[in-house]
Amino acid sequence: MDIKAVQTSYARWAPVYDKTFGAITNVPRQHAVEYINGRPGNVLEVGVGTGLSLEHYKPETQVTGIDFSEDMLKKARDKVRDLSLSHVVELRQMDARTLDFPDNHFDTVAAMHVLSVVPEPKKVMAEIARVCKPGGRVVITNHFQRTRGLLASLERVFAPLADTIGWHSDFEIGTVLQEKTLAVEEQRHLPPLGMMTFLVLKKSETA
Repeated sequence: MDIKAVQTSYARWAPVYDKTFGAITNVPRQHAVEYINGRPGNVLEVGVGTGLSLEHYKPETQVTGIDFSEDMLKKARDKVRDLSLSHVVELRQMDARTLDFPDNHFDTVAAMHVLSVVPEPKKVMAEIARVCKPGGRVVITNHFQRTRGLLASLERVFAPLADTIGWHSDFEIGTVLQEKTLAVEEQRHLPPLGMMTFLVLKKSETA
């Protein structure tokens, strides 16, 4: 997916995101935050978008959020201000393919419904693995391609429209499972209709 297409698409989505795609992905997002709230340490949320998850983190969790879209980040910053979310340390505009953070920096890295919209998701996963601490967790919620059934047929229909609709309907789960330092610890389907997948990847202690 082209980076300019991402900018254009999310500038268009930003005003209505919370009540459209944001509403559809609400259950997986809450599931991910509940898991993260059971862990200690700091959190990086890659693709924080309009900040729908930010108010749900426990107060003692130090959260940093990044997104490529300034239109989305403006919405997130408004939420942080209006809700006085002091646990949100920083919201930064950043390309997830080149994260401006040190190696082994975050206890948890979250990527909620973002990996199928970014250009070069393998590079993004490499960066996520790099900034996650050894023994840390990468928490992912995303829609992944089905291999059969009605949903698989619909995914193939919408696949050529990725730049227009803002995400890849035919995104394969194998794309996010190629980092050698990350091993699957948990994987399950989530609503709506089992369309979303919840993944927890653990970074090797010796990485």
